[in-house]
Amino acid sequence: MSSDSNGTNPQTLKGNWGFPTQMLFGPGRIRNLGRACRGLGMTRPLLVTDPGLAALPMVTGALAANEAEGLPTGLFSAVKPNPVGRNVDEGVAAYRAGGHDGVIAFGGGSALDCGKAIALMAGQSRPLFDFEDKGDNWKRVDPAGVAPIVAVPTTAGTGSETGRASVILDEDTHIKKIIFHPKMMPGTVVSDPELTVGLPAHITAATGMDALAHCLEAYCAPGYHPMAEGIAVEGIRLVKDWLPAAVQDGSNLAARSHMLAAASMGSTAFQKGLGAIHSLSHPIGALYDTHHGLTNAVVMPYVLAFNRPAIEEKMTRLAAWLGLPSPSFAAVQDWVLALRAELGIPERLDGLGVGEERIEEIAVMAAEDPTAPTNPVPAGAAEMRRMFETALTGRLA
Repeated sequence: MSSDSNGTNPQTLKGNWGFPTQMLFGPGRIRNLGRACRGLGMTRPLLVTDPGLAALPMVTGALAANEAEGLPTGLFSAVKPNPVGRNVDEGVAAYRAGGHDGVIAFGGGSALDCGKAIALMAGQSRPLFDFEDKGDNWKRVDPAGVAPIVAVPTTAGTGSETGRASVILDEDTHIKKIIFHPKMMPGTVVSDPELTVGLPAHITAATGMDALAHCLEAYCAPGYHPMAEGIAVEGIRLVKDWLPAAVQDGSNLAARSHMLAAASMGSTAFQKGLGAIHSLSHPIGALYDTHHGLTNAVVMPYVLAFNRPAIEEKMTRLAAWLGLPSPSFAAVQDWVLALRAELGIPERLDGLGVGEERIEEIAVMAAEDPTAPTNPVPAGAAEMRRMFETALTGRLA
């Protein structure tokens, strides 16, 4: 195979990886879906996706290919953009009624999260939110009841394909809750960048900024985890070098490949921790139904500014790695601001239809979010309120 030192030839961007799970990466790898299912012992999988993808050739083709390979595959697509507990419950009912023995989580973050949660709940007797990621709730899970999972990402953002958790909205409390268990990590990931080629530019931008948020927050989170930090900084570099190209030309398969890798790297790295970007984004998304990646992108520079005292040295090292002029915190902040402008990301929360009317509620919810404890600067409700206010007014100082 010819060398490709610049990573511009998508045909060289292929691999079978064993970390953090088995990953079949590269253009055309969707043809290995049936093999991936059989490798995990599936004979009658349930494909979980969203309504928009369910009728598209990538899904209908996957169903037909599995059928031709002697793997009859059911379809469940009642998944909201911010999946709710009811979606999971209905998916579990479909799984049991169809006599399925595994889940193909196929789509963007919402479908992946819902599919993984359905697999978790397939053999449980407790309700879903008993397994919220608090304390040792995960030990309540009957691990033998967790169905095998193949994940097929179609966006380059959440990285849920390499994560051990799902974010599900509790409609009773209007709180996004993180459901966690180690066996929620998909047994095999089929990462085919060709599936992301049809993604519209604005979704490419929003999901790409989600990948950046994961990598940035993992890098900045306190604690000693050099492996996660190394993955995070390379993920950030890939976003810097390739997200604008993926947005500008959605058919750029090299850019799509690198962004798909960066998304998986973000969720691999954030086992180290996240922070207030997500702490604020979760309640905003729950109350205003905003796109998660886009919300992360809007609040990102305001949270970075708040955290500056604790992350200045790290940002200087990051700026040097990224090749930014005059490496410093300001260099990273200026790059983030310029990237947002280039991608058409709103500068303030009012661009998402978010106002100050629920500021106290959001501040409390953000402080109680599971991602808050690993923010680099300790942040309770008062500090979350301050960051929310700056994101409303556009003040970075």
